Amino acid sequence: MPTTVIRSRSIPRAPAPAEPRTVQAADLRRWLQDGTEIALLDVREHGEYGEGHPFLSVSLPYSRLELDIGRLVPRLDTRVVLLDNGDASQLADRAAARLRGLGYSGVHQLAGGVATWPGTGAALFKGVNLPSKTFGEKAEIAWHVPHISAAGLKARQQSGEPLVLLDGRTLEEHRKMTIPGALPVPNGELPLRWRSVVPDDTVTIVVHCAGRTRSIVGAQILRDLGVPNPVVALENGTQGWALAGFALEHGSDRQLPDTPGTAAREAARIDAETAARREDVPTLTVAAAQVWIDDQRHTTYALDIRTAAEFEAGHLAGSAHAPGGQLLQATDLSIGVRGSRVLVLDGDNVRAPLVALWLRRLGFDAALVDGGIAARLSLPKQRRFQPKPLPLRHTAELAAICAGTDGRTPPVLVDLRGSQVFRRGHPQGALWSIRPRLVADVRKATRGDTARSVLIVFDEPDVAALAATDLRDAGWTDVSAVLASQAHDAGWPSDVTPQSPADADAIDYLLFVHDRHDGNLDAARRYLEWETGLLAQCTADELATFRLPETTAPARAKAAA
Repeated sequence: MPTTVIRSRSIPRAPAPAEPRTVQAADLRRWLQDGTEIALLDVREHGEYGEGHPFLSVSLPYSRLELDIGRLVPRLDTRVVLLDNGDASQLADRAAARLRGLGYSGVHQLAGGVATWPGTGAALFKGVNLPSKTFGEKAEIAWHVPHISAAGLKARQQSGEPLVLLDGRTLEEHRKMTIPGALPVPNGELPLRWRSVVPDDTVTIVVHCAGRTRSIVGAQILRDLGVPNPVVALENGTQGWALAGFALEHGSDRQLPDTPGTAAREAARIDAETAARREDVPTLTVAAAQVWIDDQRHTTYALDIRTAAEFEAGHLAGSAHAPGGQLLQATDLSIGVRGSRVLVLDGDNVRAPLVALWLRRLGFDAALVDGGIAARLSLPKQRRFQPKPLPLRHTAELAAICAGTDGRTPPVLVDLRGSQVFRRGHPQGALWSIRPRLVADVRKATRGDTARSVLIVFDEPDVAALAATDLRDAGWTDVSAVLASQAHDAGWPSDVTPQSPADADAIDYLLFVHDRHDGNLDAARRYLEWETGLLAQCTADELATFRLPETTAPARAKAAA
């Protein structure tokens, strides 16, 4: 995808934070409802975010700030509010300085951090992808989505009843574990591919995911399409299956079903367009879509919702890839600005209508475009910050450092890979750190000696380069890096530390029911209790972000017990 690259040498050193532009929690809550665009960005790391954040906040960890901001918040004058813990780390201040250095002019910070949010009467939510998961619970109630228990499905299978079992998650998730015999059909692909695997109008279709949301959404997508078959969601997905004492299948090598032939594809297009018209999903002319794109007062995302292979084979220049099923499951990974507009694109107008319909139900101003990916639209290039690459150590240098034969004071060795990767194995003598804590950790390790060399172990070069920028700004000049695999090849001995970093320090990792997919049934129970309890935690204004039509699924869709 074409990008506008902002090279780090053109960006000045981050200035000392000016008098911060802060907003009180009560005012922020009003801002979220005032109809003006806003990006509410939580700059804490993933683990901290997942332990408690406002319902409508979007995760943008400081460790990836400059890398992802252009994709999530394309317009430089967007009203942005940054969230942190409100502690001495001043993380939001540091992030604000970086964003202003990139040209963002509307940056604010939440005064006092996220701890002040409950004072408004709204909750801090655990977990991730809150709006999508909460809407799944709301959708099940609103549309009376039929479901089947794990025990009920097992009994039907054992009776020999004809069933088609569809896994509505990504292919990668399907590979890890699935219900035995399930076919991988991500929810965004259902409008196009369901006919390829359902033999007739009588067989029951069961949609499953790992928990609840995608089971519910996938089943309702089929009902929206007017599928004549009985359609049910598997209650609690693979976790419910495991909790019922049934074995999961691991390592499935099944692929997505083939797309249907011409006649079936045309029938699929008619069904999809009918569903979209029923709920007034707009289709813009190319000229009208270009007006959206060119409007400097509003943010417009152009999202190609097809498979990765289709996107890579050719797409509209400037569009972003967001597979439809995952987009509905995790809108906050692709859309960072509340109140923005979304153009939903595909190549055949089969999948896009249903994705746009569900985005509108989720509260987004989504529309289709005449011609989809073939539309002659002029999209702006995405801003992408390219940090200055770190100097890399060669194998011979690493071997000399490791052996202590280079005649120099050994560098401080800092491993910036994920905390769980570090636990499983890291170069001997390395300390684990992450960008928000890197300067403090190195200052402690060197006793403030900025002349001491620092050697960074990495697996993501841009993430390491961003962290090194903070070190250089703090005065360290001799900062270099080594790819983790090269340290191993150079003979650097390794350590395994299952308890280090401690859970409290592993801020990049969401410990909240983290092993629910690895056989921990207690974690699965906790997760399902959390998911079914989301609606009760929401305030009226949070639930008001959703749009629930008065009509339900078309009459010809059969209810299934």
